[in-house]
Amino acid sequence: MDEIRKGLENVIALETKIAYIDGMQGILKYRGHDINDLVNLSYDAVSYLLLRGNLPDDKELEVYSDQLKKERAISEDVLNVLTFCNFNIEAMDALRTAISYISHCDPDMDDNSSEANIRKGMRMIASFPTIVAAFYRIKSGQVPLEPDLNMSQGAYFLYMIRGTEATETEAEIIEKDFILSAEHELNPSTFATRLATSTLSDVYSAVIAGLCTLKGPLHGGARMEVMEMLDEVKSPERAGSYVADKIENHDRLMGFGHRVYKTYDPRGLIYKDLAREIADEKGNSIWFDIAESIEKAAFKEFVENKGKTIYPNVDFYSAVVYKYLEIPPRLATAVFAIGRISGWIAHCLEQYSDNRVIRPRAKFVEI
Repeated sequence: MDEIRKGLENVIALETKIAYIDGMQGILKYRGHDINDLVNLSYDAVSYLLLRGNLPDDKELEVYSDQLKKERAISEDVLNVLTFCNFNIEAMDALRTAISYISHCDPDMDDNSSEANIRKGMRMIASFPTIVAAFYRIKSGQVPLEPDLNMSQGAYFLYMIRGTEATETEAEIIEKDFILSAEHELNPSTFATRLATSTLSDVYSAVIAGLCTLKGPLHGGARMEVMEMLDEVKSPERAGSYVADKIENHDRLMGFGHRVYKTYDPRGLIYKDLAREIADEKGNSIWFDIAESIEKAAFKEFVENKGKTIYPNVDFYSAVVYKYLEIPPRLATAVFAIGRISGWIAHCLEQYSDNRVIRPRAKFVEI
């Protein structure tokens, strides 16, 4: 009898040169470069690495960054599409709708060559922050801002939301957030993206499949739920009872556990440092203290008492960072997508380059 692994757990579906994960040692690399090193670069440099396969030299990075900045603007028609969106939805839904519309207008729409797909990818990398920020401002009764071509991707996004420039620390931290979110092998949204690509559908359709999958609370949507959990806990003193109640009631504790990692998620460790850094700058440790108290209570319950290998994942302390950056919960998953788009495009390109349609089988069960 063929073995059935629910959720395709530990099933090797394909080969990739994009990401390497060692879930036992807590190692993550993009194209051979450790995430702890990459996080000190710019998001532009990391997205170039993912799309092109190598880190850019200074001249290549300058040219690439200039190209991205020229693609930041969105048309009046796209703004109108965002205006028509229901304002009670998450920004993720508006982003998905806007990208679907933008695909109709892309000058490379009917060109599926590698270079054309890179150009499409760069347009999405550049415009995702603009779309998310514009929707937020429209939803908040504010006028969307004109793109600033002098800022880094992180500083630019925060400016487009707020209308004021971010501090140097804030800009660096959101830039690192984009890098940490950029790529993670065959996570559900990337697999959905590759699945759509394998049918030889276009890159926009593949990205929309990724957006729809990332939205789920068992994937990218967990960040929003962790942010809401922090509000619910309210104080470090309530963390222990909150965690105990969750476990007793067999409820999911958001931001903990991972299918791949059996130790601390390396991205989670970086996010924890970033959360502490931004808390110090703000002179307000409340959100960090609540999170750290939840983590300690969860460690006691899961690791010490039950011997389980359940640790904070990428969503836990990233949600704390978002709280300090005053990113509304309904924007959280879309902000994740701003970083992840470069990884999705890289996987589309890799799938196209050596394609076989992804078509697993199912075991029929008699009724």
